Amino acid sequence: MKSLSFALSALSLAALSATLVPAHAQGVLKIGEINSYKAQPAFLEPYKKGMELAVEEINAKGGVNGRKIELITRDDNGNPGDTVRMAEELVSREKVEILTGAFLSNTGLALADFAKQKKFFYLAGEPLTDKMTWQGGNRYTFRLRPGTYMQAAMLVPEAAKLNKKRWAIVYPNYEYGQSASAAFKQLLKAAQPDVEFVAEQATPLGKVDAGSVVQALADAKPDAIFNVLFAADLSKFVREGNTRGLFKGREVVSVLTGEPEYLDPLKDEAPDGWIVTGYPWYSIKTPEHDAWVKAYQAKFKDYPRLGSVVGYSMIHSAAAGIAKAGSTDTEKLIAAFRGLELMSPFGKISYRASDHQSTMGAYVGRTKNEGGKGVMVNYTYLDGADPRFQPTADAIKKSRTED
Repeated sequence: MKSLSFALSALSLAALSATLVPAHAQGVLKIGEINSYKAQPAFLEPYKKGMELAVEEINAKGGVNGRKIELITRDDNGNPGDTVRMAEELVSREKVEILTGAFLSNTGLALADFAKQKKFFYLAGEPLTDKMTWQGGNRYTFRLRPGTYMQAAMLVPEAAKLNKKRWAIVYPNYEYGQSASAAFKQLLKAAQPDVEFVAEQATPLGKVDAGSVVQALADAKPDAIFNVLFAADLSKFVREGNTRGLFKGREVVSVLTGEPEYLDPLKDEAPDGWIVTGYPWYSIKTPEHDAWVKAYQAKFKDYPRLGSVVGYSMIHSAAAGIAKAGSTDTEKLIAAFRGLELMSPFGKISYRASDHQSTMGAYVGRTKNEGGKGVMVNYTYLDGADPRFQPTADAIKKSRTED
C-alpha cells in the first residue's frame, strides 16, 4: 500500500525528508490534540481515524526528526472553559510540544487565545470562524481548513447566478454561524447590490426548533435560502422543510451540507439541487486522492469523510512543519509554517505567511437524491490559493492584531 504523503510526489518527499531517519534515544514527540468528541461524533470519529492513519504512516517511516509521534487527545465537551483547562493539562502535565485540534469555532478561539497568552504553537484543523486567522488572528495560530469567508466566497458566485432578490438565512447562533452569515451577506450584496435579506433565523446550537424556524422562513416568502445548520440541526431542518414544502420552488445555498458526515444521515430525505460545499469522495479521480482512499479503506474497512481528510492532513502538516523547523521551538515552528508546502488528499497545499491560513480548498456542487441517498454532482474543486476567495492583503494585514 502506497503512503500518500511519502510516495505521491517529489514535493511531499522534500517537505518530509527530515522525517525519514531512524528513531533513536531522543524519545517520543508528543502532540496534544483537543476536540469535542462526545458533542460532535459525526465529524470527529472519522477525524480521529484520519489522525491515527497519519501517525501510523509517519512513525512507520521513522517518525519526525528521529522521534516517533505520540498523539495525546482530550475531550473539551464543546465548552471553551474546558478547552483551556485541557490545554493547560496537556502543556503542564503531559509536556506536549505543540497543540492541535478544535472543531467548534468558540473552542478554537479559546485555544488560539491560550496559544497567544502562553506563546505556544497551535495548529487548528477545523474551526471555521474568520477570527482564527484574520480578525484577531495571532502569530502562534495556524489553520488548515478554509474559513467562513473563503467558503462563502466560493458559494456566492453560484448564488449570484440564481438572480434571486429576496433571501432568508438560517444559522446556529454561535461564532461559526454568525461569521458565515455575515460573510455571505457581505459578499452577496457586493455581487448583487439589489439583494434583500427578508428573514434571519439564529438557532441555539444543537437545539433547533425546526418547526417554528421553517414556518418563520416560509412566512417571509423568500426566493432563496442560505443555510448554515449542520449535524442533527440540519437533519431536523431538512425534515421539517420537506414536510412543510419550504424548499419547493426555492433555491437553497448551504455550507457543509455536501459533507458525507451530514449528507449521508439524511438518506431518502436528502434534498435535490442545493448548492453546497462538501466532499464527494466517491467520484474524485486524482492520484493523490485515490492513494488516500485506498490507504484509509485498507485500515478501517470504511469510507472516508471530510473529517478523515482534516485529521489526516492536520497531523501531516504538523509533521512537515516540525521536520522543516528541525525543532519544536515555537519561533522556529512559526518560521517553518510560513510558506510550508505539502501534499494532502486534495493535492498540494501551503500555509500563507500573511495570515497563517492554509490554501486547502473546497468542493462546490449540487446535491442529488440518487436512489434514496444524497450525493454531490456537477462539482468543482476550488483552490484556496485563488485570490478570489480571500480578502485583499491590505485588509488581512489591518484585521490581524499581530503578525
